[in-house]
Amino acid sequence: MEKKVIRVLNVVPNMRAAGIETFIMNVYRNIDRSKVQFDFLVHNQEEEFFDEEIKKLGGKIYRLSFKDDKNIFKYIKDLNKFFKEHKEYKIVHGHMQSMMPLYLYIAKRNKVPVRIAHCHRGNFSKTLKGIILHIFSRFAKYFSTDNFACSDVAGKYLFKNNKYEIIYNGINIEKFQFDAEKRKEIREKMSVHDEYIIGHIGRFELEKNHKFLINVMKSIKNKKVVLWLIGEGTLEADIKKLVKKEGLENVVQFLGLRSDVNDLYQAMDCFVLPSFYEGLPVVGIEAQVAGLECLFSNNITKELKVSDKVKYLSINKNNINEWKKEIENLINKQDENRNIKKSEYRLFNIKYISDELLKKYIYYSSRYE
Repeated sequence: MEKKVIRVLNVVPNMRAAGIETFIMNVYRNIDRSKVQFDFLVHNQEEEFFDEEIKKLGGKIYRLSFKDDKNIFKYIKDLNKFFKEHKEYKIVHGHMQSMMPLYLYIAKRNKVPVRIAHCHRGNFSKTLKGIILHIFSRFAKYFSTDNFACSDVAGKYLFKNNKYEIIYNGINIEKFQFDAEKRKEIREKMSVHDEYIIGHIGRFELEKNHKFLINVMKSIKNKKVVLWLIGEGTLEADIKKLVKKEGLENVVQFLGLRSDVNDLYQAMDCFVLPSFYEGLPVVGIEAQVAGLECLFSNNITKELKVSDKVKYLSINKNNINEWKKEIENLINKQDENRNIKKSEYRLFNIKYISDELLKKYIYYSSRYE
């Protein structure tokens, strides 16, 4: 008798092009889909970046309206209705941290046997909303059967002394490795000549600290140094206004959402990540695999450092000059050796991580057979 495919329900805010969603899709593309299939419970009605690909890979997308209407009572009702109607799901993998205690609790009430709480962040926004959601999210561990974290920092943040397993954010190593010919091709395509390209990839949200980057660019008096900002988000218009106000339109370029970030890394000369907090940002691994010099906020976990080209700096507002000096040092250094040892990135290899998750899902499914 042919063994039934295990269907895992991933609970996410939506499937936009962002770090958590990219990680899930990296796993989805590489996992053995004859054994495990992913479905998605999303929290808004709008189509998102990865939706079409999910359908092509055989996944189902179920839509709730919580992100649209913010109606908590309707949300609870909709969750109860969903789990009553979909008894086929024996594994719920929760990635949406803010509402995790609620949907895991309702899944538990509806006798879902395997409930995974997966923490993808290492801190929280110090706003009233951020503090409330932080306190609420800490209850997730009481309704989960298994806990995952993208880093030790993230695990301690959400689960404290409770048991958790580290699942690093993985990437396709071959896709991001440096290619000199590709670099030349992309720089020509992007009309880059002898400019020094600083790259940043991240949503325009408070935790990514874009204002700090703009202040760093303001301090660099070199028109040949260009900052690429890749992504979108609620603060994008504010950052564009700031760039215009500071007269930096020629040296700060907004590239929007991109499906070719692996190529864009080739054209960059260094990569910056001045975040207030992260879990373990996948873009930091991608940039290192591309052989780039990297400047990271010292608020980011040291687990991210694989390459000797990584340097951690303070993001105190008085430290803008140090970032400026480091960038100027990198411009003078211009290290052309961008080759890596693939073996050093084994734990971040998406094929390895997908195989490990496959084993876990198969093991979990054996619990209820």
